[in-house]
Amino acid sequence: MSDSAPVAGEYPPPRIAWGMVALLTLAYLLSYIDRSVLGLLVQPIKADLGLSDAQIGWLLGPAFAIFYATIGLPLGWLVDHKSRTRLIALGVTVWSAATAACGMAHGFVQLFLARMTVGVGEAVLSPAAFSIIGDSFPAERRARPIAIYSMAITLGAGIASLIGAAVLTWAKRSPEITLPLVGTIAPWQATFLAVGLPGFVVAIAFLLVREPRRQPMVGAADNSLREVLRYVIEHRAQYALITGIVAAMVIVAYSQGFLPAAFERRWGWPPEYFARLNGIVSLVVGPAVYLSAGILCDRLLRAGDNAAPLRIMSLSLIVLVPSGSVAMLMPSAWLAFSVLIVATAAIGAISAVGVTALLQHTPPAIRGQVVALYYMAISLAGLLLGPTTVGYLSTHVVGEDRLHLAIGAVPVIYGAIPALFAVLALARRRAQVPTL
Repeated sequence: MSDSAPVAGEYPPPRIAWGMVALLTLAYLLSYIDRSVLGLLVQPIKADLGLSDAQIGWLLGPAFAIFYATIGLPLGWLVDHKSRTRLIALGVTVWSAATAACGMAHGFVQLFLARMTVGVGEAVLSPAAFSIIGDSFPAERRARPIAIYSMAITLGAGIASLIGAAVLTWAKRSPEITLPLVGTIAPWQATFLAVGLPGFVVAIAFLLVREPRRQPMVGAADNSLREVLRYVIEHRAQYALITGIVAAMVIVAYSQGFLPAAFERRWGWPPEYFARLNGIVSLVVGPAVYLSAGILCDRLLRAGDNAAPLRIMSLSLIVLVPSGSVAMLMPSAWLAFSVLIVATAAIGAISAVGVTALLQHTPPAIRGQVVALYYMAISLAGLLLGPTTVGYLSTHVVGEDRLHLAIGAVPVIYGAIPALFAVLALARRRAQVPTL
């Protein structure tokens, strides 16, 4: 890679740029499978390790969030100063090894430490990925690659759901299996090994590719942490609005980790049945929504509507709040599931364009750190508020036999005010947003 200064507007050829997007998306897909598969294996893990619901709650949320959210800022600094592809290779290696280690855990402490390490590895990926994408595509063509990368969330959730459904069914038939060099293990342990090991191949791929040149610095004097914080504070209104909308969405999304239990308690669906259906819907609806949102956003941006990402996010949040709540009031499981598909589409649209809106306000030289701050905020909000709010409301307010009502309350509690601010912001300024 040449060390000469990049020329403004100089981007890699489309073939190279899109190849990088494909590799980044594959890494994100694997990361989301590794991150979310634990939630689908709760029952067999509890049975084998003798864990309580409280311990499972710590594993699902805080164990992952402790480092995933907080270590992102120093990693973001590294992204802005060091080789991004090598950092990603290291991150993929760490989280893949930690995922496999989850399958070897024999107690709560071991599983907690392994889960924390998964968060450490995954924290580097998105700041580096969005920095690379920002340097690979001009602003008016950036929404679609960002949406495709973000689409890995729904693909990962869908594949993880199908894996979880298969494992739950398998566990009922085969209490244990034997693997070479490993010995006799339970199906849930084999699952962690199976989803963790492919990451090592992806890590090697990142060592073999060349990252794009960094775009020249615009709108920021340097890319020190002090400058990053100064810039964010100076533009706090824009960043707060974007982060508030996405944080509300993430809180709702993480609160839905209780949906398999709610469908079983309220409507009698076995967890593996819900997981199978949810996996199919995620794989069909999710990619369609992400691609459509990205293509629409790029089209509107090229037409001169610089507020397009914010407009799509705002309208989607307005759809998410009632659909996420009303679904839990439906008289039948199929009606509830159908309304949840609408909520899933709204979640996907916000996720697809959120970073596009963020990068509109962010100079290239500080993208890694700003994206890290962004992910720290939305991850802490989602992981710490989403599951814990549902659990508190279920146990202390509505009763655990009415878990569905606790889930339905979350979109209103956390989404109503951000939706209102989004509407007011769009009404005030048919905004001219900078494109950095």
